Amino acid sequence: MPTTIKTTNLTRKFGSLTAVNNLTIDIAEGEIFGLVGPDGAGKTTTMRLLTGILDPTSGEGWVYDKNIIKEAESLKENIAYMSQRFGLYEELTVLENINFYADIYGIAKEKRSETIDRLLGFSGLLPFKHRPAGKLSGGMKQKLGLSCALVHTPRVLFLDEPTNGVDPVSRRDFWNILYDLLKEKVTIFCSTCYLDEAERCRRVGMMHEGKLLRCDSPDNIKKERGAKTLEEAFVAIIKEHESDKPR
Repeated sequence: MPTTIKTTNLTRKFGSLTAVNNLTIDIAEGEIFGLVGPDGAGKTTTMRLLTGILDPTSGEGWVYDKNIIKEAESLKENIAYMSQRFGLYEELTVLENINFYADIYGIAKEKRSETIDRLLGFSGLLPFKHRPAGKLSGGMKQKLGLSCALVHTPRVLFLDEPTNGVDPVSRRDFWNILYDLLKEKVTIFCSTCYLDEAERCRRVGMMHEGKLLRCDSPDNIKKERGAKTLEEAFVAIIKEHESDKPR
């Protein structure tokens, strides 16, 4: 399958801190890729680099053949980025929020009705379309944020810990929606602090202190470590990384 996201030695420094250190990855079209790691590992910085929000200190990256530095503006036509604090307007209704983002993306009003109906349907928000966003549950807010991000039909979806703090049932529903998107060959790059969620990804990148320590399918990572769970494997990989540091 064609490559959708590619980086070569992508690095971002903030003063003496290296937040992302020589990241090299290839992600295929229609793949769901999970980036996992503790707080401060560099996951959010990686997202911001790949979406053209931050410039790298060194290295290169491409998303659908668009250079993340030289073509950052045109890159945004084909992507959607749902940050940890996605900007919903709580005083607006579900429908008004989606229409607001449709306006931002310049979608003609005569063309958006079918898209919005489809988003409301597959997210389960249709019965709540006139409810103010501020009165939605945490899980429903996340589904609304995802619907707003998808209103312009992006080819690549970046999700930064989208289910953090959401109840288990809503997390399951959210992932069912993501699997439906894969059928449309949407490429999904998702960071998560939940290792059980990472098991749902085709491949997982394990990040620690800005470095990508391991990248493979969850099953392969567990097998090579003789681990029953991805969490167990991740702990072993971090311990090995720490033991290899010069003392």
